[in-house]
Amino acid sequence: MGARTTTGGLRRGCGVILAALGLGLIGAGDAGAGPPAQPAVAAVEAPGKPGGELHTLVSGTRDTRLFVVYGYARLVGYDRNFELVPDILEAVEVEDGRIFTLRLREGHLWSDGAPFTTEDFRFWWEDVANNQRLSPTGPPRELLIDGEPPTVEIVDARTVRYAWSKPNPFFLPALAGARPLFIYQPAHYLKQFHEGYADPAELARLIEAERARDWAQLYGRHDQMYQFDNPDLPTLQPWVLETAPPAIRFVAGRNPHYHRVDQTGQQLPYLDQVILEVVDDRLIPVKTAAGETDLQGRGLSFDDYTFLMESGERNDLETLLWRTARGAHLALYPNLNAADPTWRALFRDVRFRRALSLGINREDINQTFYFGLAIPGQNTVLPESPLYRGEYRYGWAEYDPDLANRLLDEIGLIERDGSVRLLPDGRPMDLIVETAGEGQEQSDVLELVQENWLKLGIRLHTKPSQRTVLRNRIFAGETLMTIWFGIENGIPSADMSPGEFAPTDQQQYHWPKWGQHFQTSGQAGEPPDLPEARRLLELYRDWRLARSTEQRRAIWHEMLDIHSNQVYSIGIVAGVPQPIAAAENLRNLPEKGVFNWEPGAQFGIYRPDTFWFEDGAGG
Repeated sequence: MGARTTTGGLRRGCGVILAALGLGLIGAGDAGAGPPAQPAVAAVEAPGKPGGELHTLVSGTRDTRLFVVYGYARLVGYDRNFELVPDILEAVEVEDGRIFTLRLREGHLWSDGAPFTTEDFRFWWEDVANNQRLSPTGPPRELLIDGEPPTVEIVDARTVRYAWSKPNPFFLPALAGARPLFIYQPAHYLKQFHEGYADPAELARLIEAERARDWAQLYGRHDQMYQFDNPDLPTLQPWVLETAPPAIRFVAGRNPHYHRVDQTGQQLPYLDQVILEVVDDRLIPVKTAAGETDLQGRGLSFDDYTFLMESGERNDLETLLWRTARGAHLALYPNLNAADPTWRALFRDVRFRRALSLGINREDINQTFYFGLAIPGQNTVLPESPLYRGEYRYGWAEYDPDLANRLLDEIGLIERDGSVRLLPDGRPMDLIVETAGEGQEQSDVLELVQENWLKLGIRLHTKPSQRTVLRNRIFAGETLMTIWFGIENGIPSADMSPGEFAPTDQQQYHWPKWGQHFQTSGQAGEPPDLPEARRLLELYRDWRLARSTEQRRAIWHEMLDIHSNQVYSIGIVAGVPQPIAAAENLRNLPEKGVFNWEPGAQFGIYRPDTFWFEDGAGG
């Protein structure tokens, strides 16, 4: 297939590099277009040439957000080593983990040619984030440390400073996210919809013309930086939306003022257009096999790999296998907040959780469904993480039904009805595991778990639900156990948040009410009442205030050790390969990569603005 892989990342000091090469900046668009005076340099293995359109398949109109996810233009972003580097910003200075000075690039323009300056930051902070009509709950929580907002100082047109009295380790990662925290907006465009700036008569006319309830609703319809569904909204992403919803085909064209160039001075992106085709998600594998896409990861699963490989010769697509980075591809979540008091008491007994884990033959599941390519073990960090230790992944995860049965006996679960154990209240031990009903894989895996747990005297039943219904049942304590994906970030460093390992979010299906209690500052949910869970929250708070990587690393390891020993969630396998179907003539796409939402933005960290077609065509 030829060289696909890019090397290196975004480099600073672009002007110096280009001068040393004897190169000028080559624009990719109309007169007056071009990158900033000091653009970001993407060093690519195969410098390309402009042209072509890339097609990809999506399952809904809301997936216009993928122009932002894949475009991956961020104030700071992750490189391929998952280190944070300046991107849109020329530089970032951090003092004491709490003072952040952001420096913009000289001459950087929005996609419509208007200057990108610190006025866009001031406007968002003063007139949006702190406007009760537009932000009724106040600034985003990533900007609040123990309830304290930052002091925001506009130093000059290119420099803005955010300062807290305590460290804020969430700030830069939030800016780099797959769904980034936008702390700026195109003020020159959005002021026309804002009560504080617009001519009252013109604003009233716009409200009536768009049948909005009031100016705040009107504003909200036009400012969707992440949803990317307003073609008129200026952007800093590599492609600019050209199609207004509703539609089944969304086209985005090259941003003539984009801030990145390659090492030859050619302004990026190479591709003229990126096109999203909306199809039924069940048809994505079939349409991929038919060659109706140039780059596809979403909508494909490992089950599709053989089918796609067999179709490759007919459709000019090559199917790659990338690693996934979740802590577990699938994990079981006993609901420690279950409404049923008998089951709740059992789930809170660590011996019961350990027995359930020891009773699963993970290697059998790996061989049966994943050809032995997955990693058996718990829901924790992966070997690629600098925090990895073998005991975290394999503790209480080896198949040992004898030990599992001894633990169940030790708890006192010795009464049986035939081969099935009885609960302390006399009911048969019928454990219902609920799924979102979105695919066969989870049910197939649960069939093997069912066979394993019958050897422990536990009868497993599977119950599918619609995803929203399932979540509501989990939050209400109506579910006993759920099967779902593992932690999102299985490759963290010490400086990345350990929030997924503490009860910090209602979406954590093993302790939703504890997570809700944290999220709402005690206004809803329940506080943790297990000492180890309380300790995890203490450690999480300590991590937030730590002032060195060494301190944060020590906190991470204590949290991972608690998780491994307490088995709050029961990982099954991790690292299941993700099929990536790509046109054979698409260049600068890695042969080997990591397909992950956070961190990584799926294709985002591989900078799709550097992708190009060898023959100048696509689609």
